[in-house]
Amino acid sequence: MAIKISPSVLSADLADLKKDIKRIEESGADRIHFDVMDGIFVDNISFGIPVLKSVSECTDMFLDVHLMIIDPLKYIDAFVDAGADMITFHAESESDISATIEKILSRGIGAGLTIRPKTPVEVMFPYLSKLSNALVMSVEPGFGGQGFIAETMSKVTALRKEIDRNGYKCQVQVDGGINAETAKIAIAAGADDLVSGSYLFKAPDMEKVVEGLRLPD
Repeated sequence: MAIKISPSVLSADLADLKKDIKRIEESGADRIHFDVMDGIFVDNISFGIPVLKSVSECTDMFLDVHLMIIDPLKYIDAFVDAGADMITFHAESESDISATIEKILSRGIGAGLTIRPKTPVEVMFPYLSKLSNALVMSVEPGFGGQGFIAETMSKVTALRKEIDRNGYKCQVQVDGGINAETAKIAIAAGADDLVSGSYLFKAPDMEKVVEGLRLPD
């Protein structure tokens, strides 16, 4: 199974975002991961619909939007209209999970569900048949550059087994603290999509680092 790499623009240079989008395109990465934070669901505020629209207008890459917001259902249409190709939202949000998934699917894009590190992975199981993405947060959501929580990998393995056992087409994504060493751990646990931020953007040669994450020694 080919491992996908999704650079998170949360760690990009927002004063020159177009340049960093170009770096992502030239690196051979698969997707652009776009973290949206509302300052309520998590203790940080990032960027939202206008920035996503600007990004979508300067790249043809797949835009993987991760909503860390209190009421994702309310904003699905706006994010799809701004260019999202997949929207992943939190099981812990206040929106009804089934209704939010159905709304995303009704707009013709992929739906994803994610959980914080302390949330039981089993809450995701009833929805896997309809999901394109099952995201395990390997840090507490809200800030980039945090340390990898290794204990979350048991959730990745449980998801991988449940997906494979039922023949679902859902990918398992890991986000948080991904670098050359933790990528090996996540892939071994069953991940097939890795989100990485500061580790990629701080690299002088992003292409080399992307390839290193995809094919760890």
